[in-house]
Amino acid sequence: MKNILAFTLAFAFGAGISGGLHAQAPAAQAAKPAAKPAAKRNNANADINVSSDTFQADLSAKTGTYSGNVIVTQGDIKLRASSVRVTTLNGDPDKVIATGNVVVDSPASGTATGENGVYDVKPKTVTLNGNVVLKKGKDVMRGARLTVNLVTGSATLGGGVKSQGTPGGRVQGVFHPNSGGGSSQ
Repeated sequence: MKNILAFTLAFAFGAGISGGLHAQAPAAQAAKPAAKPAAKRNNANADINVSSDTFQADLSAKTGTYSGNVIVTQGDIKLRASSVRVTTLNGDPDKVIATGNVVVDSPASGTATGENGVYDVKPKTVTLNGNVVLKKGKDVMRGARLTVNLVTGSATLGGGVKSQGTPGGRVQGVFHPNSGGGSSQ
């Protein structure tokens, strides 16, 4: 069950997207020179705290499910959802599935929200689905599906937002280049 807890927060790391997350294999981390501490990096060695109304383990199905007001934190990254289920394959974590008003907050990366999300452990990919909204400061992007590859760092936001006068869904973004508070007087 300890492995299940360790991988529950991996979803939160992936959905935090750019700048706040650095998911790499332990060997790759050891091979790199020590990085300077930065506010933009979450501490992958920090304690993982999970709280929920209930927890149910299904030993035959090899799953663990946290239900009701689930909050998962590690360092300064926080995942909130109605339910978080962890599945295993051959004793190793396989997928972390968050459902119901999924919110991932990271001071470095902003906030990502969606209806549900999946962290697929082996390929190290995170997918957030359903009315996906990414916010950082005043900047906002919207789409239907966000996919993040934690190995390559690439992220794709797919269309699906329907707006007035638009026949299909498209990705939308609003950016404020001078939102740093500077005055142009």
